[in-house]
Amino acid sequence: MQTQTFAIVGHRGALAHSPENSIASFLLAERSGATELELDIRITRDGVPIVLHDATLARVAGEPGPLTDTPVAELDFDELGTVLLDSGEPTLTFNEVLDATSVELQVEIKDPAAVPELAKLVLSRPEDAARIRFTSFQVEALLLLREHAPSIPRGLIVSKYEDALKHEGGLDGILETIEASSFYCGFEGLTAEEVNRLHEAGYQVHVWPLRSLEDVQQALELGVDGGTSDDPGAVVGWLTEAARLTSA
Repeated sequence: MQTQTFAIVGHRGALAHSPENSIASFLLAERSGATELELDIRITRDGVPIVLHDATLARVAGEPGPLTDTPVAELDFDELGTVLLDSGEPTLTFNEVLDATSVELQVEIKDPAAVPELAKLVLSRPEDAARIRFTSFQVEALLLLREHAPSIPRGLIVSKYEDALKHEGGLDGILETIEASSFYCGFEGLTAEEVNRLHEAGYQVHVWPLRSLEDVQQALELGVDGGTSDDPGAVVGWLTEAARLTSA
């Protein structure tokens, strides 16, 4: 694979250097060379799609408070807005991220209940819809996305290749059922032969996480289309070094 075609995906922005899922983190990732941004979606009790990894604010809140241990699905957005995160800002809406960013977005669904409102929002913004790919570990969420936003590409995420085989129908069966365009896999168990087979079947394949030059070299040897990293700027450098070592 040629390094210039390798997608560099900023994990929750540039997580290694800036508070996760924050505007500052997303913009830093873009400036650092990320060609895609990965982020997480949940929904409030009153139906606002928000950008948050965990079910509660406890881990990312600036300080503990009466709302930080309450599931965000049980809070209205106005309540959520009273809690400042370690970014110094309240929880972002997905709308705010669409307004602030310009590169492609890998939008991971953490709560299937978010799908109907999220799909409605994305389809109301066709220019932004064109740069979005929905992803999830949860087949339920991907099936709902197929129903509510069939025109937006979808991708299955697994932590290791073996996990994909546990789905009913195996990997091929589940990718076909959810009408996926892409497959996101941890390194464990993934082979170049399987990547090539998936490519021949029409799927993109990405790996995660990229944490070192050695990870980037392994990703290139596998022949994948891209990878996700907490430090997209470092990946730019590792790709350059991998190309130098290959040509030496």
